[in-house]
Amino acid sequence: MSNEDCVDDTNNVDEFHGNLENPLRNDDELLDDDIFMDANLANAEVGASEPNEGAHFDQLDESYKIDGWKDIRKTEFLNIVDVDIKRYHFSDLGVAFDFYNAFAKSREFSGRKSKTRKHNGIINRQNFVCCREGFRRKKADNTQTRKQEPRAKTRCGCMAKVQVSFDVVSGRWIVSKFSDLHNHDLLPPIFIAMLPGHRKIPAADIEQINIMRKGGLGTAHIFAALSSQSGGHHNVPFLPRDLYNQVAQQRRRLKGDASAALQFLRKRKSIDPVMVIRYEVDRLHSIKNLFWCDGISQMDYQLFGDVLAFDATYKKNKYHCPLVIFSGVNNHNRTVVFAAALVCDESEQTYIWLLKNLLEAMKGKAPISVITDGALSMKNAIEKVFPNAHHRLCAWHLIRNATSNVGNPRFTSQFRKCMLGDYEVGVFRSKWDRMVEEFDVQDKQWIIDMYDNRHSWATAHIRGKFFAGFRTTSRCEGLHSVIAKYVKSRYNLRDFVEHFDRCVAYIRFKDSLADFECAYGVPVMQTHLLTLEKSAANLYTREVFFLFRPIIIRSGSMKVLDCIDVGSYMLYTVVKLVATLSAGKDDRFRSMRDWAINTVDKMKADNIASAITSSSTISATYTDPRDPPIRRRAKDRAGQ
Repeated sequence: MSNEDCVDDTNNVDEFHGNLENPLRNDDELLDDDIFMDANLANAEVGASEPNEGAHFDQLDESYKIDGWKDIRKTEFLNIVDVDIKRYHFSDLGVAFDFYNAFAKSREFSGRKSKTRKHNGIINRQNFVCCREGFRRKKADNTQTRKQEPRAKTRCGCMAKVQVSFDVVSGRWIVSKFSDLHNHDLLPPIFIAMLPGHRKIPAADIEQINIMRKGGLGTAHIFAALSSQSGGHHNVPFLPRDLYNQVAQQRRRLKGDASAALQFLRKRKSIDPVMVIRYEVDRLHSIKNLFWCDGISQMDYQLFGDVLAFDATYKKNKYHCPLVIFSGVNNHNRTVVFAAALVCDESEQTYIWLLKNLLEAMKGKAPISVITDGALSMKNAIEKVFPNAHHRLCAWHLIRNATSNVGNPRFTSQFRKCMLGDYEVGVFRSKWDRMVEEFDVQDKQWIIDMYDNRHSWATAHIRGKFFAGFRTTSRCEGLHSVIAKYVKSRYNLRDFVEHFDRCVAYIRFKDSLADFECAYGVPVMQTHLLTLEKSAANLYTREVFFLFRPIIIRSGSMKVLDCIDVGSYMLYTVVKLVATLSAGKDDRFRSMRDWAINTVDKMKADNIASAITSSSTISATYTDPRDPPIRRRAKDRAGQ
């Protein structure tokens, strides 16, 4: 099977509607222009019956030649009189319209394109009119079928226009008719830039917008950044609605949401050849399940894949498809992502499909231990795909279940001790029996099921199994909270996959920072066992060393009383130093106790006196006031 495989499942129709063939409809587009049409302008004049004609001017003044924006910017529109307009000639229709719109901006209105005239399918005449020309269609004002208030009318039948015609001899477009008579009040200069005809997103801004979107900024934050960059909102040459329209237009250009997501992953695969992509489709050819993992994740799994944790989270995409992330813990005691998947449901069959693809992507290496939240579908899938793996249930979910099933806080407390206490098996059994008898819950089915599955949660029964510090799926929950900063519930598949990839890149960047801290500098030694502490600092990563050092500190307060060689291991008997020396006689014990209490009290008093002295001393060079203390409201304290 190749690294990318598609399975056509015709027996299951799901709610994952990212179709591979057809693009998705974008309902979040913000429409800008009013919907209106003059009855006389319903259709352009096409196929004129007269012979090929075009206005012909024997002499064209070169000083009125307009070939692009460079010439338009040189034009002093405020000094142009109406008779001069007909002297201008243009290289093409686009330049002619840009010229008229710039003229309109100087006269406090905006223009738009109107009727055209064609001959043999080629336009030889074009009208440019005032933006308030014509009237809105009556159909658009039908309030009985509208859910929202209609937009204000802006068309009032203004007759201001310019007509340009093609000169067949010179090959130029010339002004054949012109009128600057308006039947409405012109806008104040402050509002001119807000007219639709004068709002445009420059190509450079579009490129910057796309970069910001890839960085995870929302549309509102992008507009705020652009306004700050340009010196104020009034200096941005477009409105927020234009930015929303631009984003929606880019989404419409996608061939299809699912196809675009796969195209993004395939582009990643072209750079990372070992990347694995798997997906299933239903009988409607809509994508159902999508699984992927890259080469770095595969290498991480080979190193740290002995313990596997996975959980599902929702509301990370607009289809509300569950996101399943396979993760573990690395040598920096940090969460590492092995693979990810978007699925249509959380059925047993779906999890079997996922675990099989994970096993294949990881070259057949199965985990030693797996931890989940206890979902039955996960449990059954793990037993079938990873039969030799030890499955541990999340302690947090079990405590929550104990609360909901028994409803007694004292029972929950004792259940927690039975679950997490490092007892021998016999001690655990006696404590469990006493707890069940005390609360009279021996007939509850949940209690019976929990005892039958004690090998999946009781510390007494999983002693010796390696879980890399996992007792709960809290690492999964923490990972979900990090991902929530990068992906939003409204994201389509393409955006989700891209921003999830950005989140994983950030997690790996944090790992690189941890590698740098290990390579640059040495932690300060703080124990009396310097040789052992230095050896641990050189052997372990920084985070693991910080976990190990308290053990060294505690071991320094112990004394070895006896050492017995039992063949395969050494059995040491250790006790605290002071306790050993003083426990022999009553008077020695009382004397040592009183000395310790008096010493502790004296040190506390010294600390309090030092704190009072330092707080009463104010530096003479200190001039700025300090921040006021944070005062919590009464209801906040009560909530805690």
